[in-house]
Amino acid sequence: MSDLTLSVALKIIDGAVAKARSAKYKPMGIAVLDASGHLVAYAREDGASMFRFEIAQAKAWGAVGMGVSSRVLGQRAKDNPNFFVSLAATAAGKFLPQTGAVLIKNAAGEVIGAAGASGGTGEEDEEICTHGIQFAGLVTA
Repeated sequence: MSDLTLSVALKIIDGAVAKARSAKYKPMGIAVLDASGHLVAYAREDGASMFRFEIAQAKAWGAVGMGVSSRVLGQRAKDNPNFFVSLAATAAGKFLPQTGAVLIKNAAGEVIGAAGASGGTGEEDEEICTHGIQFAGLVTA
């Protein structure tokens, strides 16, 4: 598989939500983007607070755009804050270098998208995305 289909994106979301519920995390928003940064699927759990969509999408968009997890982007932003502030401004606010999004790779190691979450801590968001990707039979990076 080289493309991220809707059915696969929905399976990623199903796995992420299942992990969030089993861990009793706060209600989440989960966005799955393709390799071009286009939204494939999004889910907002009942009771999720404002901005979950925007934050989840911006984490995933930054990850897929820069080719690394949003955790790595957050670490890089600490070392070069001016660049990352400029990048966020250039991206019209669609870029958020905060932990909570991971790349999605196929079996050949090709990046086919990213999943981002918002609602818990950055570590919780990242954990559910990783679980959802693995649940769908794909690889995280």
